Amino acid sequence: MNKVILMGRLTRDPEVRYSQSDPSTAVARYTLAVDRRFKRQEEEGQTADFIGCVAFGKAAEFAEKYLRQGTKIAVTGRIQTGSYTNRDGQKVYTTDVVIEEQEFAESKSSNDQHSGQATYQTQTQQTGSDGFMPMPDDLDEDLPFN
Repeated sequence: MNKVILMGRLTRDPEVRYSQSDPSTAVARYTLAVDRRFKRQEEEGQTADFIGCVAFGKAAEFAEKYLRQGTKIAVTGRIQTGSYTNRDGQKVYTTDVVIEEQEFAESKSSNDQHSGQATYQTQTQQTGSDGFMPMPDDLDEDLPFN
């Protein structure tokens, strides 16, 4: 069984690209900073692991629209390894978590307090008094979270 569950904060905004196939598919890449539960003495200063994640399709579109640097999320997925040869002819090995599910792990107001950004809101939408963004009226697809 290949199952990964992580909770952490995005180190930067997701990088989203679209495939050239027809129809094109969104591919989002981001890195999660996941706090270590225990700290060893010889690992001074390192209290988090930085884990590369990749999401496809609707999950990638969700990441592009809603996820920003500092956002705390919980994800489930699977580990995928691979390799390629770079321009210098060296073989490079990769390890990514392929996202199957992703959801917010804290309220927006908690995220504002954590990041120190009082204006941490998307430019296009404002949050309601309950801390949640209003749902668009034209949304006729399933929600990407539980």
